Amino acid sequence: MATSQTQIQPAGLANKLVRDKLLTEQQVQTAYTEATRRRQSFIQYVVAEKLLDSRSIAVAASEEFGVPLLDLNAMDVGALPVNVVDSKLIIKHRVLPLHKRGTRLFLALSDPTNDQALEDIRFNTGLSTDAVLVEEDKLGIAIQRASAAQDKAISDMMDTDLEALNVSTEESEEGGDSDLNVEDAPIVRYVNKILIDAISSSASDIHFEPYEKYFRVRFRQDGLLREVASPPTGIATRLIARLKVMSRMNIAERRVPQDGRIKLKLSRTRDIDFRVNTLPTLFGEKVVLRILDSSAANVGVDSLGMDAQQKRIFLDSIKKPYGMILVTGPTGSGKTVTLYSALNILNDTAVNISTVEDPVEINVPGINQVNLNPKSGLTFAAALRAFLRQDPDIVMVGEIRDLETAEIAVKAAQTGHLVLSTLHTNDAPQSLTRLANMGVPPFNIASSVLCIIAQRLARRLCVHCREIDELPDEALIEEGFDEEEVATGIRLYKPVGCDRCVNGYKGRVGIFQIIEVSEEMGRLIMEGGNSIQLAEQARREGYPDLRESGLRKVKAGMTSLQELNRVTKD
Repeated sequence: MATSQTQIQPAGLANKLVRDKLLTEQQVQTAYTEATRRRQSFIQYVVAEKLLDSRSIAVAASEEFGVPLLDLNAMDVGALPVNVVDSKLIIKHRVLPLHKRGTRLFLALSDPTNDQALEDIRFNTGLSTDAVLVEEDKLGIAIQRASAAQDKAISDMMDTDLEALNVSTEESEEGGDSDLNVEDAPIVRYVNKILIDAISSSASDIHFEPYEKYFRVRFRQDGLLREVASPPTGIATRLIARLKVMSRMNIAERRVPQDGRIKLKLSRTRDIDFRVNTLPTLFGEKVVLRILDSSAANVGVDSLGMDAQQKRIFLDSIKKPYGMILVTGPTGSGKTVTLYSALNILNDTAVNISTVEDPVEINVPGINQVNLNPKSGLTFAAALRAFLRQDPDIVMVGEIRDLETAEIAVKAAQTGHLVLSTLHTNDAPQSLTRLANMGVPPFNIASSVLCIIAQRLARRLCVHCREIDELPDEALIEEGFDEEEVATGIRLYKPVGCDRCVNGYKGRVGIFQIIEVSEEMGRLIMEGGNSIQLAEQARREGYPDLRESGLRKVKAGMTSLQELNRVTKD
């Protein structure tokens, strides 16, 4: 006696096809069973077995689920943003990115019930995903073409006119691999285009990263990394070799980190320097390029983001004949730009300005700039001693890292020199206790430090697409807004995303805490006060902390509350 097979009840699209008499119930039952066995979708099986043409299925699915239908033949597959989504996800879920608008990504798929694909890609990219229905057979062809177009990206670069780009470099005279054709024209053009794209998009860093089965290029824009390209893994070694040749490194050495520089001449008046570092990883050398644009030194104090009180303290401090000005904050918080904005104001033929940095990031005519070289004995302390024998007026030390440097800097500030430097602390009051912890006597700290600047960089909201962010009063008070402000009404904005920005943000704005060391604060330092006591004194004297300064910029619509929480979280 034959056993009866469990019947699958037609639902959704299958039910629609049965109702429209495009398929019989028996055909649907067989399709479900065989598709499961073959690990295919219902639609893939129906089209593969020619039970129904893909156009009829797509029309029926569009009517059943209300998803818009698109003819893929009308799209230029070569122009699709396939690099936005990992190629593994494209193949796994059988989807194709069509268009990215702000934080929204439109995906072509043939199965509108494939919610898992939308969710996985949403999680992987951080973008909201919208489905667009396409025909199954055309989708398969388009995915193959998009993959082929991506693999040919390097050879296609031969059509671009990048020959005139002037890269100042010298070929490495050290040994190299004969099988590495680092002067391969497509590779040269591709690297040049990556560098130009990074500059035009205002990126601060470029990351070339090799992995086991893929290779990616990322730009750091407005403080966050974003993937911009995924070249074929087969050319990874040649790409890295080209970058090392441009940076005057030894291309044969792949076991230890190396440092180098590239100078790119964009025009007669504009040069861009790149600080280059290689790092041996599990699957090859990772290369990171820091973009050093000398035009950043000409930002101007008005563009930094200080309020009126902070700007007044800053300008008054740098115009004093002697004393120390400290700038503190994490890496990438804009300390160098703040220091060079001050030096630009002070740069005059009547004064002697000397700087020592690790390394010099911004080249400014009229300022004597020295690169740190610990291997040869040129440390911050050694450079400072040399500066003091060369009749300086203004000295800038890249960072105070140890007691020896701190003591020389303090002595210079006390003997008629203006000293600018940086420290790595979380806020301004902690900078004073940090110097004390190094071993600098409290009296010397109180008598030499003029002001301390703590800063962060927050992404600036795009004025073209930002939207009002509605939050309950309790949440606003909890975030730090004053109850009276909340009662009178506060208008906050949130990011949306458009063609003029990156995920709702464009550019960055500084958030500052600037404290002028008063007599009362100096007395507190000499009494051994800790950073909490110093912060309370600063608050009594009317100096807002980083959080308060950030909330003012949120209230002014410059940035969002989410972004402020990202850069000022405890």
